[in-house]
Amino acid sequence: MYRSTELTPSELNAFQSMRPRLSGLAYRVLGSLSDAEDAVQDTFLKWADTDRSTIENPSGWLVTVCTRRCLDMRRSGDRARMDYVGAWLPEPVQISVDSDAEKDVELTSSLSMAFLMMLERLTPKERAAFLLHDVFELSHAAVAETLDTSEASSRKLVSRARGNVGRSVVRHNASPDRQMAFLSAFKTAVTNGQIDELSRMLAADARLSADGGGKVPAILEAIEGAIPLCSFVSSKLRRYWADHEWVLVNLNGMHGALIKFEETTTAALSFAFDHNGKVQDIYIVRNPDKLTHLDAVHIN
Repeated sequence: MYRSTELTPSELNAFQSMRPRLSGLAYRVLGSLSDAEDAVQDTFLKWADTDRSTIENPSGWLVTVCTRRCLDMRRSGDRARMDYVGAWLPEPVQISVDSDAEKDVELTSSLSMAFLMMLERLTPKERAAFLLHDVFELSHAAVAETLDTSEASSRKLVSRARGNVGRSVVRHNASPDRQMAFLSAFKTAVTNGQIDELSRMLAADARLSADGGGKVPAILEAIEGAIPLCSFVSSKLRRYWADHEWVLVNLNGMHGALIKFEETTTAALSFAFDHNGKVQDIYIVRNPDKLTHLDAVHIN
């Protein structure tokens, strides 16, 4: 068996140049930053342990290896998630958008919590095919090779995924001003119990979900409906977060907040808007395992 960890500078550069793309793909497939980092590291180890002279297309090879590793991890994770306590939410990440170009905005939108939650409707292969083709713009031939299937199967996988997710969702996002207005209304409801502005900005069937993972207190089932949601925010959340600090950040491409107590992040708060500019979903991540990277890591 070929074994070598002695990468040439060009071989190391080939991997490093692909690392952001691999990380972004792995995070979207897995919904977990820590798992994505493991998948990318496993890809690097396989790259170092392979006879690179036999690889005609290094970037294609790396995408294929990383995708297949993610699919294996995803299937295992789906089984383990059956025992997860309460709602499961993707691990939030801090990102930055370096330009207003449509391509950058669209790629960032595919990191939103709402989009990642919609991807949860798909099978692992549908998820991978959709991301590779519609988000990372690989051809059906390349997707088929990556997933070890036919082009016809690739087209079917992407078509089924689009039926469940919809390409328009990738492009949709509320304006930054609208996002900040809702964040302000939410904070006002928590800090002083005033819910007028919050209730005006919520969809009638708005939902609040919290992910504690069984490790910290959190609601186990989503609160549905604007009226009970407002009541929960202005009463129980007000009591829980009365002495906490709010730090405004960019979470998964949108404005959000980190809730801190004595300099420790205890929650990450983000939202999803519907096509009318109303807030449809509120996401509160409390699981401490999903908060450890928030002050340092950026995903493209």
